Amino acid sequence: MSVVPPRILYVTDLAYEAKGRRYCDEDIALSARLRRDFAVALCHPLDAARLMADFDAVVVRNSGPVLHYQEQYDAFRASALAAGVRVYNPLTGRGDMVGKRYLVELSAAGYPVIPTVDRAEDLGRLPEAGTYVVKPVAGADSIGMEFVPAERLAGLDWDGLLVQPRVPFRYEVSFYFVDRDFQYALYAPDPERRWELVPYEAGSADLEFARRFIDWNGLSHGIQRVDACRAPGGELLLVELEDLNPYLSLESVDAGTREAFAARMAASLQGLLG
Repeated sequence: MSVVPPRILYVTDLAYEAKGRRYCDEDIALSARLRRDFAVALCHPLDAARLMADFDAVVVRNSGPVLHYQEQYDAFRASALAAGVRVYNPLTGRGDMVGKRYLVELSAAGYPVIPTVDRAEDLGRLPEAGTYVVKPVAGADSIGMEFVPAERLAGLDWDGLLVQPRVPFRYEVSFYFVDRDFQYALYAPDPERRWELVPYEAGSADLEFARRFIDWNGLSHGIQRVDACRAPGGELLLVELEDLNPYLSLESVDAGTREAFAARMAASLQGLLG
């Protein structure tokens, strides 16, 4: 008698349009590779809540910014937690999964992040800058982000916003993990062309930096992307910890790295399923 493989509901929005990237290509290829080990069905994020009971696990991948369907996402999250549905990534993440206020927490705790505050009375904690970055706590894909001159901060409505100094970074770099295992790193050598990524050779200090945030988040399983910038002084500063549905830029790595990533993800899913 044949063994029935675990059933995976793979949540993706194949029609989502992202700047400079085709999210759908990544999910088509990755879900096809996972079929070696699982029975995989793709669904739109708006259909996940009503379909998930028929599957052994739900994998949330390139489902687009949840702020576009916040009410439905909140309902999915509440239903999955109440029913004990296995969700990948698990819904216990402390990073972008629950908004960007963690940047304030990490900044106050002395972690190497871009200094961040969410109250006017805390502006003194930020270094002086000519321009500040104002972004929504619930933002994604730079939606709602503004560059604001210092003189405009006094009239800012702080409800649901974060403020950071604008850092003249040398480049941005991302570190990709499955569970606690580092997979690869990519960076954008030209800050003005941030989606043109090439492989980055991560050194021991780089990985020590990235793993601090993986440790802080404490996810038992899942895919995480640690986004950082190289500050003028040479240090790395956290930009964001993406633990909900990070785009993986698998088209920017070689075939061997893509296969190694997919195999490690499959092993992680098997671990989640027990």
